[in-house]
Amino acid sequence: MLESFLDRLQKVKTLGDLDGAILSLSDELNAEHMVYHSVGSGGKEYAVTTYHPIWVDQYLGNDYARIDPVVQACLRRFHPVDWKRLDWSGKATREFLHEAVDAGVGSQGFSIPIRGPSGQFALFSVSSRDSDEHWARYTQDYTRSLILASHYVNQKALEIENGTDQAEIASLSPRETDALTMLALGLSRAQAADSLSISEHTLRVYIESARFKLSAMNTTHAVARAMNQGLLRV
Repeated sequence: MLESFLDRLQKVKTLGDLDGAILSLSDELNAEHMVYHSVGSGGKEYAVTTYHPIWVDQYLGNDYARIDPVVQACLRRFHPVDWKRLDWSGKATREFLHEAVDAGVGSQGFSIPIRGPSGQFALFSVSSRDSDEHWARYTQDYTRSLILASHYVNQKALEIENGTDQAEIASLSPRETDALTMLALGLSRAQAADSLSISEHTLRVYIESARFKLSAMNTTHAVARAMNQGLLRV
């Protein structure tokens, strides 16, 4: 099913060309709507969507990403997310869903979170106004193709933006690794220092050194980046 798309993707050289390839993929996968949104480690964003521009402006203008259950779920998970299985019970999320449905997004959706090198995060989604029965058949038939397509699209986007889909891995000292590992396990700084038989001041030095090497904005960001790069023994 994806052979022709993957062949076309290999020939893509610019983000403009990638826009067209992604939009054509929605036809091949019989998706009413499709979105690919990537946020690089430096905060640079790239997005392609079949949603109406008015809805896109409304979503961005109201900063709906902070309450969108799909986005919030994908930030915490590694596996695909079926929208109907999320919690839409809150007042704000119910109102958001009604607005999305009115804008033609549909109440059925399937999103795939993708984590790339150096903290890059992307989201690949399809959505529809199908009935529950039709949507169940769709996801059963297309899940594998959607997952494959999402990762190939992300790989190509990284190659175009960075010249490669690989990133240089930071080199942490054993003590810096130990310090972040303790925090990743949920220990407080006092508990981490005690576990490593060092003072809290020394622990803070290791943490700040690791944060600098990982180009992280704060300690939480440093732990996340270290885990993403496979540097922690958790």
